[in-house]
Amino acid sequence: MLNAKINSWDGQKLHIGLDVHKKSWTVTILGPHYEHKTFSQNPDPQMLARYLEKNFPGGEYYSVYEAGYNGYWISKKLKELGIHNVIVNPADVPTTHKEEDNKNDEVDSRKLAHSLQSGDLTGIYEPSDYCLSVRQVVRQRGQLVKELAREKNRLKSFLAFIGRPIPDRFNQTETRQWSRRYIQWLEEQGFSDQGNKMVLESKIRIVQGLRKELLQINQQIRQLSREPNYRQDVELLMTIPGIGLITAMTMLTELNPIDQYKTLDQLNKYVGLVPRIRSSGESAYIGRMTIRGQRRIKEKLIESSWVLIRKDPAMMLKFEQLSKRMQKNKAIIRIARKLLSRIRRILLTQEPYVTGVSK
Repeated sequence: MLNAKINSWDGQKLHIGLDVHKKSWTVTILGPHYEHKTFSQNPDPQMLARYLEKNFPGGEYYSVYEAGYNGYWISKKLKELGIHNVIVNPADVPTTHKEEDNKNDEVDSRKLAHSLQSGDLTGIYEPSDYCLSVRQVVRQRGQLVKELAREKNRLKSFLAFIGRPIPDRFNQTETRQWSRRYIQWLEEQGFSDQGNKMVLESKIRIVQGLRKELLQINQQIRQLSREPNYRQDVELLMTIPGIGLITAMTMLTELNPIDQYKTLDQLNKYVGLVPRIRSSGESAYIGRMTIRGQRRIKEKLIESSWVLIRKDPAMMLKFEQLSKRMQKNKAIIRIARKLLSRIRRILLTQEPYVTGVSK
């Protein structure tokens, strides 16, 4: 049908909504004045590009999909194929109650295409391949830490189940960090039955293996922190009390480039350090922090804030003032927001942290 007028789409914009999944994509294509069609295809950017070139030769192609487990590779490949793609945060896609009640892949695909065409979507920042690779190293460390803690707790639960309580001479620090004395005690446990012995030995090997992996990845992160892209910023961030090498690298890999956030408010919203607000007329309700945000950054900020209020007199005073009118776990969120503001300023001005300054 379109081959008779091979240049009929020259300069015309087509907007494509992609609902991407592991095994298939649902695609909606909007022309300037009407919806072309909605269909499913294999998860292959080249297949989509061939379809567009065959049916809409000479057109300008604009596509969008929601951020998720697919990461950034789809967007990169689409751009290489001449399709202007953006990735959006799912929370930024306008949604009606009707769409929520009748949610399916076709509805999501059409919604994305129409929102893109109307200019209602703002794409998220897409990091370079290098930044993504370093970010994955830091995230892998976080996963190892959680897995290691889980396996240590499983071993403790096993000992309790078989009636082998941990002696009082081993304090919490020793069992958490696996001191030599504690490891020796574990290895010296004798059993009359072979089954419990095999299980305990297996659990010890698992924990020891995870500890070895964690040590290796810590060394890799330390090496990456010395590279030109990170060295100076890491040194600056570590002038903040409570921020060490791992936290500094987490901030840099998750937030960089910091100048992508034009205001502090944008940065707070990205991290998720903003409350939920509902207002009607003269009434307003301010609730808990929004669930949207970057959990890894929030966790590190709150951990560092507890150290910061002990080592910076100005922050300690501010925390005490806040604690008089709210719970401490809420007061520390306010300190975390101040810490995030300091981090932003340090990275923008390239000036070290100064203690005793409240503003």
